[in-house]
Amino acid sequence: MSQSSTDAAAGADALRKAPAVPSQGSAPEGERPGHRWWVLGVIAIAQLMVVLDATVVNIALPSAQHALGFSDNNRQWIVTAYSLAFGSLLLLGGRLADLIGRKIVFLVGVIGFAGASALAGAAQNFEVLVTGRALQGLFGALLAPAALSLLNTTFTDAKERAKAFGIYGAIAGAGGGIGLLLGGVLTEHLSWRWTLYVNLIFAVLAFIGGLTFLRKGAPADRPKLDLPGTVLVTAGLFSVVYGFSNAETHHWGSPLTWGFLVLGAALVAAFSWWQTKAEHPLLPLRVLLDRNRGASFTVLAISGAGMFGVFLFLTYYLQASLHYSPVKTGLGFLPMIGALMVAAQLVTNTLLPRLGPKPIVPLGMAMAVGGMAWLTTLDLHSTYAANVLPPLLVMGFGLGLVMPAAMSVATEGIGEHDAGVASAAVNTMQQVGGSIGTALLNTLAASAATHYLAGRKPTPDVLAQAQLHSYSTAYWWSAGIFAVGAVLTLLMYRKGRVETGDGTQAVHM
Repeated sequence: MSQSSTDAAAGADALRKAPAVPSQGSAPEGERPGHRWWVLGVIAIAQLMVVLDATVVNIALPSAQHALGFSDNNRQWIVTAYSLAFGSLLLLGGRLADLIGRKIVFLVGVIGFAGASALAGAAQNFEVLVTGRALQGLFGALLAPAALSLLNTTFTDAKERAKAFGIYGAIAGAGGGIGLLLGGVLTEHLSWRWTLYVNLIFAVLAFIGGLTFLRKGAPADRPKLDLPGTVLVTAGLFSVVYGFSNAETHHWGSPLTWGFLVLGAALVAAFSWWQTKAEHPLLPLRVLLDRNRGASFTVLAISGAGMFGVFLFLTYYLQASLHYSPVKTGLGFLPMIGALMVAAQLVTNTLLPRLGPKPIVPLGMAMAVGGMAWLTTLDLHSTYAANVLPPLLVMGFGLGLVMPAAMSVATEGIGEHDAGVASAAVNTMQQVGGSIGTALLNTLAASAATHYLAGRKPTPDVLAQAQLHSYSTAYWWSAGIFAVGAVLTLLMYRKGRVETGDGTQAVHM
């Protein structure tokens, strides 16, 4: 999204004049200092519930399909219904948090997510299950931006903010792997329905904690909701996510794929134009015009697309090629999650405050490139300790350098009245990036397998090699996505430390 230099200056000036978060070292108004870490616990529980729900159901899909008797073609809608509602409504959810109040939107999101999970878990047919998943996405779109904006407005001291975003970023990056493990355990030892019922436990804890520790966070002066902008961006994001989702079951030349992608791009472009004219824009351009913040949004989209390769195709490899059980597959991702959490704390507590994002994020992207390229060497005789674990550790550490740093910088210096929509933009970039990665890598992998089998007799060994070839193709494309990210972050991020809450540059290097 671009603007003239005059508009850019105006946007920057508006950001400087916007009400800032409380000064460093002080507790936000209406909140006792000791409550901040309880607030983080509440936010972490809610964020984990939303993030892991994108993958926890995946392992349970075969069991759910057998129980409810729906077709392979319908199976993708269990995942797509969630991502469509979640991705298309995030910006609206973020703005509602700014207008109504982050606490009330957070609590409504938690209650609604729990109810939708109970509905989907109790489903006796395909239609009810899809409806429940769509409602999960809707209430998740309220919950996720409210949680991140609460984090942004609660932790204003530099050191505390670093720790908080380190934990939050680690959860955001590791949630997919935790979901795979939890989904495997619940499906194998209880039932596929418990991959949905488990959200009730998270929701009860998050609701009680939110009711107890969160402050209201509603602005005294509430601007009107930008209805035209809401319609444009919701329809645009829906079309983009739907178009890429259709690429998994339709070819790229299908109108259901390219037609929705073109429509989505046109609607998002119209939304961008409207934001320059609207009196109360849904996504003020001052949120996007900062160079470091724009770079971080780009990073989050690229990471969302690239991460899909390691989670999905490595899961396929471990189960189909090495014959791991669902639980053993989930356990295999734990070292990656551990490396990610270690790196996240190192970045946010030590490296980011001293160096800024420019050397850190490109290094993390480069490590992700190396980890993905390393995964292409896997074959039918590979072992976990010698061949799978090392690239997983590299990937985990690399993503731990990228995710928390990008999330922290993306919300740094945002006025409190824009915190919700800025946080929603973070989640939107991840969701849209993940949808693009899902469709693109699935399509490329399927095409690679088809080409490999052309002219060969489909013996069990040939079929197994075709699978390996498809996984390797996905890893190479994921490596390419991260390589693009490494180059862009080198070019886009400014040198030196990030801006402080008052909009001044702390250090130039």
